[in-house]
Amino acid sequence: MADLATRKLPLSGRHGGSATVRLTPAAPASRISLRAPADSVDGLSHALGLQVPTRPKTSASNNGRHALWLGPDEWLVIDENGADLVDVAASAGALHSATNVSHRNTAVIVSGPGAEATLAAGCSQDVSLGAFPVGACSRTLLGKAEVVILRLDEETFRVEVWRSFSDYAFGLLAEGAEDAGL
Repeated sequence: MADLATRKLPLSGRHGGSATVRLTPAAPASRISLRAPADSVDGLSHALGLQVPTRPKTSASNNGRHALWLGPDEWLVIDENGADLVDVAASAGALHSATNVSHRNTAVIVSGPGAEATLAAGCSQDVSLGAFPVGACSRTLLGKAEVVILRLDEETFRVEVWRSFSDYAFGLLAEGAEDAGL
């Protein structure tokens, strides 16, 4: 049997936060970058088991699977249970492009009453509950790194980031968490 390399999780062992916020590396998940025309959305929604959103800054979630609207024909689909999303999308029988980006991305869960202030330390997007309600998502910048932010509940965000920028993003969030705890 051949030896196989084991991919180390990019934020393995990292934890941070303060009295008001916790930073936790998200568990591994499968992800696809999904592109499709409007007339394919219904078929993809059926195959994915959730209504693929068609309005800006919205998402849909069901049983650990999330579809995040990134553009008029673009979504990031995340499955926390590790399903083969390329195969799931292919079962739709609808025109689309699905690229597996599972090993490109990782995520940080930012939670607690100081979560908004933590994100605000490095992101110019207004993530207050009034402007960015539960289920809202957006591709934006955190410092100099592109991220996708999903608000999971009133005090919890999922920050998706390319693994090559994950140490930078985690460090920036850790500094924001310290400031939010003051």
